[in-house]
Amino acid sequence: MNNIPKYKIYFALADLILLSLSFVLAAYYVRYDKSLRLFQFIEIALPVLFLFLVATLLFIVIFQINGLYKINIIFSRSAHLTAIIKSLYYGTLNIVVISHILKSSEVLDSRLIIFVFIVIVTPLLYLLRVELFRGLLLRYKQQFNSNIVIVGDGNAGKLLATKLLFENPEGLNILGFIVDKDHDGEEIISGIKILGKIDDLQEIAKIYKIDEILIAIDNINYDRLLEILDKCNQLNVSVKLSSELFDIVTKKVSTEKYAGIPVLGVSPHYNSNFTLGIKRFFDTSISLAALILLSPIMLIIAILIKLSSKGPVLYKQIRIGKNGKPFEFYKFRSMKVVDDDDEERKKKMIEFMKKSAPKAEGTKIINEDRVTWIGKIIRKTSLDELPQLFNVLKGDMSLVGPRPSLPYEYENYDTWQKRRVNVLPGCTGVWQVWGRSSVSFIDSVVLDLYYINNMSPWLDLQLILKTIPVMLFSKGGK
Repeated sequence: MNNIPKYKIYFALADLILLSLSFVLAAYYVRYDKSLRLFQFIEIALPVLFLFLVATLLFIVIFQINGLYKINIIFSRSAHLTAIIKSLYYGTLNIVVISHILKSSEVLDSRLIIFVFIVIVTPLLYLLRVELFRGLLLRYKQQFNSNIVIVGDGNAGKLLATKLLFENPEGLNILGFIVDKDHDGEEIISGIKILGKIDDLQEIAKIYKIDEILIAIDNINYDRLLEILDKCNQLNVSVKLSSELFDIVTKKVSTEKYAGIPVLGVSPHYNSNFTLGIKRFFDTSISLAALILLSPIMLIIAILIKLSSKGPVLYKQIRIGKNGKPFEFYKFRSMKVVDDDDEERKKKMIEFMKKSAPKAEGTKIINEDRVTWIGKIIRKTSLDELPQLFNVLKGDMSLVGPRPSLPYEYENYDTWQKRRVNVLPGCTGVWQVWGRSSVSFIDSVVLDLYYINNMSPWLDLQLILKTIPVMLFSKGGK
């Protein structure tokens, strides 16, 4: 597991305690039997309180999604307060659901608890997080200093180092530069020297106490940049990236900033059999539950497809899975059945892949005349993709991951683009949520590679939650 800055752990623990305490106090205030003392009430209401305490964990997830553990958000009073208000708004929806479940509770008024909880927790979060904890972190940030090395001594590396030397509220201590050539000991800027070459990272890490690696290299191609990223991720340190090649990510995803410069976390957290096993467990559990809950909708769609045109309900297609292994991919059929392989579509798709700019119609190049009336609806709402839940149960796909490619697409990938198949493809992912038809093919691959190099339970949950409004507001394919 890569190192997590101590201040993030402290903030998360403080939030957990504060939220839990606020829930307990709010529940105690709205108890029906006012004669009960606090500990008596807790003993009687423990099963009910347990559900509300589960909500505290959901709040922590929401805090993470809204950037409340990002250093630039923590240090900015206005951004910090805005993120708190936004998080409490979305978090309150969880309490509404729990309160609805407990509407017949015999120990407390489950509806009033929402109002009392917000009244208690809002000023406490502001006073403790924005004023006290933020002030302490600013005052004693030297104790939380991260020792960093910058990979790259070009303009990007020098700019980053200069900004951190003169505008460094994050308290980062620059140990030196790592380069691609032999210039050990050469001073680059303001006394900061070259520590060695990229190939010597393992040895450099043994000599210096490195907490974080910042990659900032100019004039580099994707292949070399990803090779360097691999070398950095072999060390047990946090790895972050500042590169114009990944500009699309900073435009689409809320990222951390060092001295105003966006940096991307690129240290996978699904880096062991245990964590991958957890991912598989949640994939199976959520897919099975979703299939059961959505079965009436899927049955209605199946009937409408049969009524709309001749042909099977499911559209089956060979796609490329993990490590380049083909698998049978399922979707609801949305088009009329034809005998040809649509060579014109293949030609247009390959042409699109080779261009750097996005096409107006995006990556879904289709013959609109073949789309059925029900097909237009299910494609627009992404309901045609529901059968992919069966692919997840079979183990061919994950709920979250890169888009599964067609065989001819895979054959036309550049070497670096084939890294897309290093993990299981997903029903949803960074590209599907934040990209869609507004990005080029190269940018869509970059978004997927960002996911692969930043895989974590937090990111998976965030993408799953953000997929729902994409479907509800008909932001799917045409």
